[in-house]
Amino acid sequence: MIHARVFLLNCLLGYITLNGQFAVGETFFDSSEEEMDLPIIEHVVTVANRLPTEIIDIMASVTSLDSETLSVVGHEHVQQSLNRLAGVNFQRGSGQEYLPAIRSPVLTGAGGCGGLLMKEDGISLRAAGFCNLNELFEAHTEVASQIEVLKGVGTSVHGSNALHGVVNVITPDKTAISYASLERLKSGSGRLKFIKNTGGNSPFVFSGTLSGKKGHRADSGNDHQKVSVRNFFERPAYSLETGVSLINSNQETAGYIVGSEVFKNESIALSNSNPEAFRDAKAARIWSRLNFRSEASEWTITPYVRYTEMEFLQHFLPGTPLEENGQKSFGLQIYTFNSLSNRFDFMLGVDAEFTRAYLKQTQFAKTTGSAFLQATIPVGKHYDYSVDARQIAPFLQLRTDITESISVAVGTRYEEMNYDYENHMLSGRSRDDGTICGFGGCRYSRPASGINIFYNNSVDLNVSYAFDEHVSVFLRLADSFRAPQGTEIFRLQRDQVTADLASEKSNSFEIGVKGRLPSTAYNMSIYVMDKKNIIFRDSNFFNVSGGSSSHRGMEVDLEHSFNSKVSISFSGTYAIHRYTNDPSDKGINIDNFVNIKGNDIDTAPRVFGGARLLVSPTAKSNVEFEWARTGKYYLDPENLHSYVGHTLINVRGRYDILPALQLFARLTNLTNQKYASRADYTSFSGLRYFPGMPRQVAVGFKITW
Repeated sequence: MIHARVFLLNCLLGYITLNGQFAVGETFFDSSEEEMDLPIIEHVVTVANRLPTEIIDIMASVTSLDSETLSVVGHEHVQQSLNRLAGVNFQRGSGQEYLPAIRSPVLTGAGGCGGLLMKEDGISLRAAGFCNLNELFEAHTEVASQIEVLKGVGTSVHGSNALHGVVNVITPDKTAISYASLERLKSGSGRLKFIKNTGGNSPFVFSGTLSGKKGHRADSGNDHQKVSVRNFFERPAYSLETGVSLINSNQETAGYIVGSEVFKNESIALSNSNPEAFRDAKAARIWSRLNFRSEASEWTITPYVRYTEMEFLQHFLPGTPLEENGQKSFGLQIYTFNSLSNRFDFMLGVDAEFTRAYLKQTQFAKTTGSAFLQATIPVGKHYDYSVDARQIAPFLQLRTDITESISVAVGTRYEEMNYDYENHMLSGRSRDDGTICGFGGCRYSRPASGINIFYNNSVDLNVSYAFDEHVSVFLRLADSFRAPQGTEIFRLQRDQVTADLASEKSNSFEIGVKGRLPSTAYNMSIYVMDKKNIIFRDSNFFNVSGGSSSHRGMEVDLEHSFNSKVSISFSGTYAIHRYTNDPSDKGINIDNFVNIKGNDIDTAPRVFGGARLLVSPTAKSNVEFEWARTGKYYLDPENLHSYVGHTLINVRGRYDILPALQLFARLTNLTNQKYASRADYTSFSGLRYFPGMPRQVAVGFKITW
């Protein structure tokens, strides 16, 4: 089956490159004057190389969600927007939490977040060794002017964590239009958003989101306050841009529901067995980007500071301990871009970051459950440590146009990651007062203070062939890495006293075609990726390296306007993510061993995507119909349990009452489908789910000035 699909996609790619147009355009495009005058669709991004670049000129799979699309979606959760892109499959929790996936299975576990690099305005949301699976809720996505996504291995400007992809959220810039919007959901939730652009020669752009949301499940909901400010100062020879983001989020959390397909039972789906659970987070980022430019070169210096702190009750663990974590960082990006001729240019730079991070875990009530759990998980402190981390990474990119049609680019990056760890408790697996737990010791183990250093490098080779200015084909060979995360090295369990971990590595091959024609833009690719040294927890509860996996996929992103009144967009993904070794091959201890080599990785649907129809009956109104599909996926490495998948239909529309006053509405899950936004299986709980959102209605007004 896979061979047939590869053959069909290759035929499609070949047809596009040879004919310079997409078949749907030939079939449906009326040749009327109105339609022929539709503009070329263009998308400029910075996610690939930090320089504003048209997507068609980037030798990698890059897509974006522009301000118009984000306005139509009006997402309450960033997953609603990101999942409109091929290859992207975020799974939403019952609040602002999510589990991410870009050209990957859904990533979980202490270091799962290390597979993706999340940024806002080019600055990572978290320090490289201290990521969080939910960190995009610390970005101001609700008012973003654009969200850029690089799918697959990052380039030399990215470094650690860009194994599967990069997301870059762009806050409103100097082109932003001032507005304020107020909306209300049927549940009683409300949200205020605003952007104020002062204009002038040195404009300030202020943006904010104030949201109070009642959860669809009992004793759940979240409210958050987000403020962003950007200032732009330009002179002929230099420019200075400064940005500030402040985030506060408070959430009452709802956990999994347990039992086979219990999400279909409305009373259980709306219940919450963890009414005490919560998550409170704060984040702040300040940066300035100073750019000096001449006719042939430019220098950019970007210093930044970052602060985060979070408290949340780990309701999913026995004893429900409280975790407190935070980090303070100072970083510097320095790079120069030079054009030595009209056919050759290069970028040379260095990234440096210094972080002070901490983590505490404390349990306040006695553990319930079996005698073993009660004896090994005591009241008191479990972890209390801090880490001084240093990341230094020089990089180089070279690009040359061999002919008018053929371009070649090479990039390389070297990175050193240094963790200076200090344990503020007794080392080992005793209670915090030094007494020994029953059954041989406490569950949680604290390594002695020490230093861990990781050295990594990456290389990427890219070739493109432009048939003309509107259609190009690219080929990419690249590798990437991620250093172990702090929680994987220092947050140990059972008898493990040190974690001897290697950096995870990936290498990939990709071929794709891009086009931007009158009224049509598309991005299609086929990729092959392999990972090694995957970090996971074995049956002894040890954090170990030694896993490997393969990732094969095909993706299509398409936008097409039939005329000024009707347009469509489509995103489709077919991917196979598999385990490619058995843990026992590496001498790793696995109880009740089952051979998983060749199995699909759990939570990795082979098919997912969506289609949208946007109709604009008049210049004052439009309505979008969206169809979104998630295919079947397995819930365990043994492939014994699965979730059948689901299909959702959403409708969104707006009407301009006055030139400056707009009425908008959103209807999500039109058919009130009973589904699981996330399905999972563990040997302890069995089948468990996050029930999906029932039908929701939101109505609001937007004033523009």
